[in-house]
Amino acid sequence: MKNKLALIIPAILLCIGIAVAYEMIKNDRVLPIYSPAMINPELVDESKQNVTKGHRIGDFELVNQDGKTVTNKDFDEFYYVTDFFFTTCPTICPSMSAQMQRVQKKYKDDEDFKILSHTVQPEVDSVPVLKEYANLYEADPKKWIFVTGDKKIIYDLARKSYFAAVTEGDGGPGDFIHTENFVLVDKEKRIRGFYDGTSEESVDQLLVDIEILSQEYE
Repeated sequence: MKNKLALIIPAILLCIGIAVAYEMIKNDRVLPIYSPAMINPELVDESKQNVTKGHRIGDFELVNQDGKTVTNKDFDEFYYVTDFFFTTCPTICPSMSAQMQRVQKKYKDDEDFKILSHTVQPEVDSVPVLKEYANLYEADPKKWIFVTGDKKIIYDLARKSYFAAVTEGDGGPGDFIHTENFVLVDKEKRIRGFYDGTSEESVDQLLVDIEILSQEYE
């Protein structure tokens, strides 16, 4: 029995030590504020590549899964995670939505946090289609907002505001975005992090970073 305790107690103390060290590191960490000049140029629209400070998410007006108008002003007092998907996507989108469901579950009680998912196929993803998709992932409409609307507005947001897409285009009929990126945005509409929405490990980091960001507003 003594031999077992001699092995168990140090292991417990080690785990506690690691947890404490992790919390200290997390609490001391500050998330970067991304300017376009800091980001991979392949992700940044040419018109924004030399911007070194002051970048903010642009204005928008779209429609959510309940048919209500959503604008950038609805996020004035919130930090949020955003992504781009389409409901009939057979590849990365189901994994992304499942990971975003994890994010919603983790921060469902955080009144300052929201999720914003844009369809990149608005000509197909109507309000009723978005509503059905949102229900599939048990999205709380007050917490996780799905939006559709003008394709050029959505594509400009992806390329010129969130820098979520590698491909170039004009938002026209033949244009198409397919990206796995999740983007973390603060209350000042500044980008604070990029994550692979298909990766559980990357989303684990996002969950930690949301907590770090929330501490800035305490």
